[in-house]
Amino acid sequence: MNISRRTLLKTTGAAAVATPLLGSAMPGHPFGPVRQIDAGVLNVGYVELGPSTGTPVLLLHGFPYDIHSFEEVAPLLARRGYRVVVPYFRGHGSTTFRSASTPRTVDQAAFALDILALMDALQIRRAVLAGYDWGSRTADIIAALWPERVQGLVSVTGYLITNLEFNKKPLPPASENAWWYQYYFATERGVQGLHEYKREIGEFIWKFNSPTWKYSAATYARTAAAFDNPDYEAIVIGNYRWRQSLIPAEPEYAELEAVLQKPPKIAVPTITIDGKHDPFTPAGNGSSYRDHFVGRYEHRTFDVGHNVPQEAPREFARAVVDASR
Repeated sequence: MNISRRTLLKTTGAAAVATPLLGSAMPGHPFGPVRQIDAGVLNVGYVELGPSTGTPVLLLHGFPYDIHSFEEVAPLLARRGYRVVVPYFRGHGSTTFRSASTPRTVDQAAFALDILALMDALQIRRAVLAGYDWGSRTADIIAALWPERVQGLVSVTGYLITNLEFNKKPLPPASENAWWYQYYFATERGVQGLHEYKREIGEFIWKFNSPTWKYSAATYARTAAAFDNPDYEAIVIGNYRWRQSLIPAEPEYAELEAVLQKPPKIAVPTITIDGKHDPFTPAGNGSSYRDHFVGRYEHRTFDVGHNVPQEAPREFARAVVDASR
């Protein structure tokens, strides 16, 4: 759409109704198989569960994670009648570029356009978007710039649209330490390190991000397989360098980025979530980003770390149900 002509969606209707704690995923709703579809510049790998006529929900993963963050959330929602779509981001899993000549762009707007193209390919006009980490950022961007495509938003760690000027400012030492890999990837040593130790780096980050989560070796191995994508290293290195303004923004996203740098408010119905033990959770119980959300809004904190949907699947699924209303 023409960004200069977009209109914010006005939220109306009753407040979200609380739902009982959702039960466990049931046999008969397996997570898979992975399907493929051409969408924009990508051939996207995704899992779809639930009836095709149900309210669409897109579940968006982060780094260094993959679609299995939602392996319990998706069946819970499918059982309640939602059409659930869980895609691999560019550079992850079975999602590949349709042409070898397509630039492997990494601007935050590129990820949002990927999801919009997927929605178009699947004939989804409007959906509930729910994510964490890279997924939160992508969902936030779509909710801000294309609110007519978003029925409701669930965003872990709140408002994550990247502000490039703000990212140039130093953070307190503990916060800088938590972002060690961002600075590591800014070096050629980091490029080589990700190439040689991508699985070890991923698991090191998992343990730091979620200190109370007791996952199995098999759980991590299943996700780490998604890092074998041929574009994984380029996308990861490029995205973190882009965030630090170490590589230039692409001209094709200039109009969108001009709006995202303001930054824009989000008017769609939103539930934000913080992980109590997530080292990236800001202080103040959501107050630091509350003003960015100007529609119907609720904040929740769960007793987990960074990978909220995989650590607290029932609570995350309940938030999606509530946001959809």
